[in-house]
Amino acid sequence: MKILIKNGIVVEPIKKLTDKMDILIEENKITRMAEEIEITEDMQVVDASEKHIFPGLVDIHVHLREPGYEHKETIYSGTRAAAKGGFTSICCMPNTDPVADNSSVIRFIQHRAADEGVVKVFPIGAISKKLEGQEISEIGMLAEAGVVALSDDGNTVMNSGVMRRAMEYATPWNLPFISHCEDQNLVDNGMVNEGYASLMTGLPVYPKAAEETIIARDIALAELTGAKLHIAHLTTKGGVELVRQAKAKGLPVTAEVTPHHLALSEEDVLSFDTSYKVNPPLRSKEDVTALIEGLQDGTIDIIATDHAPHAYEEKMVEFIYAPFGIAGIETALPVIYTYLVKDGKLSLLEMVEKMSSKPAEILGLPVSKLSEGENADLIIVDLDRELEVEIKDLVSKGKNNPFIGQRLTGWPVMTMVNGKVVYQRSGFNASN
Repeated sequence: MKILIKNGIVVEPIKKLTDKMDILIEENKITRMAEEIEITEDMQVVDASEKHIFPGLVDIHVHLREPGYEHKETIYSGTRAAAKGGFTSICCMPNTDPVADNSSVIRFIQHRAADEGVVKVFPIGAISKKLEGQEISEIGMLAEAGVVALSDDGNTVMNSGVMRRAMEYATPWNLPFISHCEDQNLVDNGMVNEGYASLMTGLPVYPKAAEETIIARDIALAELTGAKLHIAHLTTKGGVELVRQAKAKGLPVTAEVTPHHLALSEEDVLSFDTSYKVNPPLRSKEDVTALIEGLQDGTIDIIATDHAPHAYEEKMVEFIYAPFGIAGIETALPVIYTYLVKDGKLSLLEMVEKMSSKPAEILGLPVSKLSEGENADLIIVDLDRELEVEIKDLVSKGKNNPFIGQRLTGWPVMTMVNGKVVYQRSGFNASN
């Protein structure tokens, strides 16, 4: 069956294109794009009038939790949450049980994703065995198994010698290192930003210096070894400046920021709502402004969700006992559109680039393109649709989303992967 998407506004960041076009899909490919394509009897027609068509979004920082923590999320539920959020490709972090520090776990994830997933899943391998930061993983075997990057995720490799050796050893495979920058000796048991949040709540402090110290160290190691370095969930003004300086020197350094660190600030934790407890913590409004400026000038390359689902009962405890993490993959696009694009802080093309083509380029993934001959990985978005975020609508097992109760604008209504519809919003009457 051929699928014809009619009357949509195509947003293609690689071509810098925003134009009304029809898209014809045959099997899994885009075979034709034109202002007007005639309807024939063998076509299923999708009416995208007054809707926008984006290339599928790509999230390089997702926690699928499987194997080991299926009570928090599974590949089945997590990939469906991703599809609902408009993501057609996601990269999953290695903090599973057992840890994804060997080819067996990587292949388990790949096979489970092929059997039960609805979007493309790319595993990330652990830098060190058991995420302990003491002994590097069998990086060659991980590379051969198909990992797209290396990371110890929420565990910083505190031993600089181990981090250096890992970077040097990984050179033949050219794998990027995704760094969670947290000096554990400075953080100790810190939970909230040191400053207004810690003063008003009395909760243990998480200083900005803890993040910036490791950013500076890992940039120095990248310069020493030539390894590709990607800074995860950047949150501080000082961190933005460190990345800016590294880019000015021509170093292979990229960075990401999350929707919640762009839309929220440390003042939100004064409610003691554990949905706002995240690592690194929500920072000051001055930091938020610096993050937005970093996105605007290209210092920060991409937006990634750091989707970190937890079981409901794990978050329904006192703030000090709750785990860190926000499950935000389903609301990422409307959060960015509502808080940044509608306010004129990012253009529509910039948003799509930072959530689609650019993240794919950083990890060497297939780039979703709205172009003839390309795989049909795309989403249809209703930028005028305003909805309240409700727990009952969340597909992820994780309901720890701080935007519950807020009204957000700009929601995906259909997601296609390889020409197959993997998500369609209720009420979107797509067919003729």
